[in-house]
Amino acid sequence: MTPVGRPAEPLHQRSEPMAEVFRTRRRAEFRDTDMAGIVHFSVFFAYMEEAEHAFLRHLDMSVIWHDGQQQLSWPRVAATCNYRRPVRFEETLEITLTVGRIGESSVRYDVQFSRDGEIVADGSLTAVCCQYDHGAAPASMPIPADVRRRLAPFSAGAAGADGTA
Repeated sequence: MTPVGRPAEPLHQRSEPMAEVFRTRRRAEFRDTDMAGIVHFSVFFAYMEEAEHAFLRHLDMSVIWHDGQQQLSWPRVAATCNYRRPVRFEETLEITLTVGRIGESSVRYDVQFSRDGEIVADGSLTAVCCQYDHGAAPASMPIPADVRRRLAPFSAGAAGADGTA
């Protein structure tokens, strides 16, 4: 109990700055729903990918782009989604994206879906930075310093944000 006249001490003080949050909105389309009029679970993965693409465009990048002489892309290697509440046709979702982790060659995006301030789902996508040469298989490579610099404000406190894996 806090004595009268003394402010309560915070239980936990953050030592690292808060990460910037990328926000976008998405209306549930009829094609996204099942027979019950509820957005099908698989559609949330497409919504996460759309948010990732919008985020990269916000950073003046793309999932396929050129870094000097190299053509780079970000194939996904993992995806998860947890569902809390149903979403129906024509409801609008706010989708937030932060960078949960920047590794040597991979990045994990953490995504949250909310409707009218209530979280309805959350998930993550992990993508690997790869170099593409015509006719060759993609080859994993370290995330370029410029890309790491662009991602960093959205990953405050995330392991590996300083370049360590």
